[in-house]
Amino acid sequence: MEIGIDTFVSSGGGTIVERDERAIENLLERIKFADELGFDLYGIGEHHGKDKLDSAPVVLMAAAASITNRIRITSAVTGLSTVDPVRLFQEFATLDLVSKGRAEIIAGRGASLDAFPLFGLNIKDSAELFTEKLELLLKIRDNDTITWSGKFRPSLDNVSVYPRPLQASLPIWHAALRTPASFIRAGELGLPLMVAIIDGQIDQIIPLVELYREAGEDAGFSKDQLKVGLHSMGYVANTTEEAIKDFYPGWSNSMSKMHGLPKSLSRFEIDLKSTGSALLVGNPEEVAAKILHLSEALGGISRFCFQLDYASLPHEKLLQCIEVIGNKVIPIVKQESPVIY
Repeated sequence: MEIGIDTFVSSGGGTIVERDERAIENLLERIKFADELGFDLYGIGEHHGKDKLDSAPVVLMAAAASITNRIRITSAVTGLSTVDPVRLFQEFATLDLVSKGRAEIIAGRGASLDAFPLFGLNIKDSAELFTEKLELLLKIRDNDTITWSGKFRPSLDNVSVYPRPLQASLPIWHAALRTPASFIRAGELGLPLMVAIIDGQIDQIIPLVELYREAGEDAGFSKDQLKVGLHSMGYVANTTEEAIKDFYPGWSNSMSKMHGLPKSLSRFEIDLKSTGSALLVGNPEEVAAKILHLSEALGGISRFCFQLDYASLPHEKLLQCIEVIGNKVIPIVKQESPVIY
């Protein structure tokens, strides 16, 4: 199983979060450290609000590629509904050349609602935009020269798109949250699936992953093409008590802003002990065991990515967490996880 980290880049302005320049410097330091520790991938998100610095994620990925050697550099999610697939492919093909074949796209409808008015698009069209643009992106990936027409973009008539990536086929994963149509579409296209589960129960995801695999098999795709990845919030420290002490205050504040009703500390601790919870906060042994349990519940996953940012932890705490995951969690998971196609 591949183990990675997904991140968004918070701007300055708080007592915990760094100033903008320092925030990007710290991000690159964390990615370099993860590379040295043997993580498989590092994903950078995409947001367009005033408190985030990942509005041009491919620029950050290229910077990360230039200071690393082996870690795969991915988008945590690319908001495909609001970008031009031709330009996106050119950017990631260039990133693939810069990184010597380590680039990946995780394509989704996008979590940044600010992007739609910013680029002159109607959020009501997001599903239709995504479907059309994914079709075009895959066609560009699989063909040097294409002819294509759609509703939202000018037609292309026998047009060649360059540069081409170093990898024979640039990996494109389909992101999904809880919309059944997204899981079915990913299966019908034979794309690997990246599932985001934020503070939820794995039972909610199991039937959706089954839909994905059924749709993929019905479309004639093999098991090795129907990979499943999982993205969830987490934080690891040497002891569970330390992990909860570090993580809970910032996480509770974030959940209050997002949902209005944060969980009490006692409720939070009860949820952590639930085998079905996809919130991974604790000591290395507990977190590794939960990753393996989640994989088993989903019929086997190919990768797991920690989202470490929701607790607004300082850079030093994030480095400590990355070190614990790299030195203690990854060895357990790699040794115990079965081969997943």
